[in-house]
Amino acid sequence: MSLRGPDLRRAVDTFAAILPYAVWMAAMSFLPATAEDYAVRTVATAAAMSVACSASSASFSPWRLGTSGALDSVLWGLLAGAAVCFLWIWPERFQWYREFSVLSFLGFQEAPVDAPSPYDPATCGWPLTLVRLAGSAFVIAPVEELFFRSFLYRWLQKGRWTSVDLSKFDFSAFAWMVGLFALEHHTRLAAGAMAGAAYGLLAIRKGVGAAILAHIVTNLALGLYVVKTGAWGFW
Repeated sequence: MSLRGPDLRRAVDTFAAILPYAVWMAAMSFLPATAEDYAVRTVATAAAMSVACSASSASFSPWRLGTSGALDSVLWGLLAGAAVCFLWIWPERFQWYREFSVLSFLGFQEAPVDAPSPYDPATCGWPLTLVRLAGSAFVIAPVEELFFRSFLYRWLQKGRWTSVDLSKFDFSAFAWMVGLFALEHHTRLAAGAMAGAAYGLLAIRKGVGAAILAHIVTNLALGLYVVKTGAWGFW
């Protein structure tokens, strides 16, 4: 049976929402964790995001800042992004957090802060370190928001997800979205859940664009902190 009209448009929007994230995850699964391969993943995902933005319908509008006003959404995005970054870093001063937020019983272990890193400019050179920083902030952050907050949260509520108003709060869909986002950040479950909830609430209240901005601010600030302090365990 062929797709026509709204069904075809929704199928294209679904493809656009999933493609960049799928490319990122596939590259992360099959390429080694080196600075060079991170650059390849970043370029491939950026290309997929460009295709997705071109293919998605105008009514999809994943980049809109929301109905409460652009300045209001920008301010909330900046504040939320900075807060998430602080809460991502600060708890690791405490040993109990490191023990209970890491799934050590499944074999997942974060790298010690002072461990050699493939992203250290002393190892890979400044160009690749800067690509790591830019890819984290300006590629993967928008991709994750487009997938988790714009697509997944609404799809969990209804198969015909493009008809779901993002500003509608659904506890079950929200909990699943937060949980899956936390599992993606399995070495920091508590921080991942906190970030997923913060970005999710921001998307619902202020629009996906505000959540994208917040995620960019978080990842950019965290990356600058890592490069400045050498806390490579966060990368």
